[in-house]
Amino acid sequence: MSASLMDPSVPGLVARAESTGQMLNFDVERFLRIQTGALGIAETIRPLMRDLLGRGLRRLFVMGTGGVQLLTLPAIDLIRGACDFPVAALHPAQVVLAPPAGLDETALVVIPSLSGTTRESVDLLDFLKRCGVTTLALTGHPDTPLAREASHAFTNFAEYDTSSESFYLQTLIIALALLAETGAMADFDAVLAELRLLPGLLVDAKRRYEPEAAQLAAAIRAEPWHILTGAGATWPQAHYYAMCILEEMQWIRTRPVHAADFFHGTLELVEPGVSVFVLKGEDALRPLTERVERFVHRYTHKVWVLDAAQAALPGIGPRTRAMISPIVLATLLERLSAHLEVQRDHPLTTRRYYKRVEY
Repeated sequence: MSASLMDPSVPGLVARAESTGQMLNFDVERFLRIQTGALGIAETIRPLMRDLLGRGLRRLFVMGTGGVQLLTLPAIDLIRGACDFPVAALHPAQVVLAPPAGLDETALVVIPSLSGTTRESVDLLDFLKRCGVTTLALTGHPDTPLAREASHAFTNFAEYDTSSESFYLQTLIIALALLAETGAMADFDAVLAELRLLPGLLVDAKRRYEPEAAQLAAAIRAEPWHILTGAGATWPQAHYYAMCILEEMQWIRTRPVHAADFFHGTLELVEPGVSVFVLKGEDALRPLTERVERFVHRYTHKVWVLDAAQAALPGIGPRTRAMISPIVLATLLERLSAHLEVQRDHPLTTRRYYKRVEY
């Protein structure tokens, strides 16, 4: 799904990926267990949403720290596009210093945190408890401050290589449940039935993309920096991959930019040899990324296009496909990450500062 691949300079790795059909450093059963577990939130979230609305819920906030907050944005946009129920995404550290209006007993705050111990999120939870706010923690571990102390908690074990799809799915189902219980959506069960097909389909998508992921990693492993762009549901994934994977886990400089802003500054950075990632989804904002794609191909040959529309997802209709574009792209980019860490000899777990020094 990348548009322009240079001749791979690590032919051995690429050839093995193409000939064996095996996926590098990937446990299929573990992935299926985690993503199926994420879908399990549907069993409790709709009755919970119904109960909270009946008791006076009037607004929804999502407050995650760092990259996990980006993974919640497609769900928030889905709500905004379907109804006028007040919903907002805010940074925990900012809320504690300058809380917004409406943080009271009529609010629900969703707090996602893979570790369940993120300092800013734990401080936020303490603050929200004093305000009388109902909280819902989404964590990867049960015996943690957020899982123990939140009003409600959903725990689904995951790790960094599987957490993107997991949090995308959990927050998507929260959004769908809210829409269903406010009368803005009539086919919750039908969409959920399609989503239940997704874990296995994502494994198939990964397997098909594996050879190209190996080739793309070989093509970009020495690049000093990248521009990444997306729009609609794919913009958060472009931002996340730039910030949390390429910068934090690979120490590669990036310039993430929304496709709508690309022609208001970033276009002047495009010249021969500049690496540009274009992430294309299947929602109404796809034309914004196609505009960028047409432009950058005129000025650099290092254009890497990942298009969710190219993924074979039998059993999933167009409406649901538009919702899950960032999940599809996240699952493909995980394969790129797996090859990058090997080809660059830079493990994704290596850090200089994150959770290693005081800051």
